Amino acid sequence: MADPVLGIVGGSGVYDLPGLEAPEWRVIESPWGEPSDAILHARFEGLALRFLPRHGRGHRLSPSGINYRANIDALKRAGVTDLYSVSAVGSLREDMAPGDFVFVDQYLDRTFARETSFFGNGCVAHVGFGHPVSPHLATVAQRAAERCGIPHHMGGTLVTMEGPQFSTRAESEGYRAMGAHLIGMTALPEAKLAREAELPYATIAMVTDYDCWHPDHDHVDVATVIATLKANTANAHALIAEIARSFPRGIVPDAARVALEGAIMTAPGKRDPALVARLDAVAGRVLA
Repeated sequence: MADPVLGIVGGSGVYDLPGLEAPEWRVIESPWGEPSDAILHARFEGLALRFLPRHGRGHRLSPSGINYRANIDALKRAGVTDLYSVSAVGSLREDMAPGDFVFVDQYLDRTFARETSFFGNGCVAHVGFGHPVSPHLATVAQRAAERCGIPHHMGGTLVTMEGPQFSTRAESEGYRAMGAHLIGMTALPEAKLAREAELPYATIAMVTDYDCWHPDHDHVDVATVIATLKANTANAHALIAEIARSFPRGIVPDAARVALEGAIMTAPGKRDPALVARLDAVAGRVLA
């Protein structure tokens, strides 16, 4: 069996993981434009790792300004076989407190200004997304959190809003009424694109604050978020290290790895050659 390559998309506290072996930043070019940053190639206790700063080093990109397609394409070109997203989120539930980690299993998409698919006119595809999170990756993360003693929750729905502004009180209450548990700005279209690229994907959501629905936390501010993020850094390092340490050596079967089976609708003779060429890393397995 091939060896896994674990990809991690997240902030600065993520790629500063102690104990990395032979770390090297490499620029990966993508036909979808410029990724957020170079990709850090490294190993940890024998496992190949790839880190991509989602907002770029120094946090120079807004949630709406991220080239999600280039990021996922570049990670696929870097050999990634399994992908974790580490994201700061606000809580919509009393029991999901700041400092907790949540391994979500569903998403609600409230974005409107982002490219959401690799496919389009000239090569149409419809990819299933009913179960957007890899159960295997979520379970590996949960068990790692248990061993590390990190407060966590298994399952939950994450709303992805456009941003960069935080929610209004009415929006926050509306998401709660819909049954959502968390709110953030970056999980989508990232998760959708990972599915189109046949990459098993899971979100590690780090709660930094209660969203503005909470009567005692009705004003979300950056200072509060950053303070909790810094406090979460040690737990994030411990969790990622334990995930890498315990990650199966060998590719684990996952439905996401064959997500494009039967998804391409456009007849071979009608496909746009230029678009097909851009899809070489993402969908070359089924378009070849």
